[in-house]
Amino acid sequence: MLEVRNLKVAYGAAPALWDVSIRVDTGELVCVVGPNGAGKTTLINTIAGLSRAAGGSIDFHGMDVTRLAPHKFCEAGIAIVPESRRLFTEMTVLENLELGSYLPMARARRRETLEQVCDLFPAVRQKLSMPAGSLSGGQQQMVAIGRALMARPKLLLLDEPSLGLAPSIVMDMFDAIRRINADGLSVLLVEQNVSMAMDIATRAYVLEEGRIVMDGPAHDLMQRPEIRKAYLGLE
Repeated sequence: MLEVRNLKVAYGAAPALWDVSIRVDTGELVCVVGPNGAGKTTLINTIAGLSRAAGGSIDFHGMDVTRLAPHKFCEAGIAIVPESRRLFTEMTVLENLELGSYLPMARARRRETLEQVCDLFPAVRQKLSMPAGSLSGGQQQMVAIGRALMARPKLLLLDEPSLGLAPSIVMDMFDAIRRINADGLSVLLVEQNVSMAMDIATRAYVLEEGRIVMDGPAHDLMQRPEIRKAYLGLE
């Protein structure tokens, strides 16, 4: 489904990603983990069309999307839940959700998809008429994920969905991500919570200083001593 090959991204003269190659197969949940400043957000923003590649290629469903205009990535079937959610806080929850469904195909099934989002996040159903800024951080994250789902994407990109959330809410959030994937949607998850990301992922990539330094089945990577020491504090 998604094939990223030898991706290079730079901010001016400063390189951010070097020769990064990853893939997400249809129906997979793949995670990218790594420390702060590793380039995780740059990677996911480039796959979403928000940052431009300086080299390499991004293929999605057999189409080279590397040089597409940013809005064309959404038309191709890629939706992103950005870091820090970026909701329109003075608009209602319903208005924020509806913003995700402006492509003709998504608009035609808006009511159906809204019901699916509310089934996934019952707390959202109770808040539809409230300003998004009045919600808790966890509820806002639910709305941000719901907004992306309203586009009816083929690939969902999640950038640090657990950031700033209470531990109990983090568990609920990862359970929702697991259910989204179980319903057949491919997911690329960028996350600092290594143990929980690896627990729900099929495969994983470890990104450090702009390079992929390890990859493989998530369960296998979690058994490697260097991963356990660096990210879990275990000897």
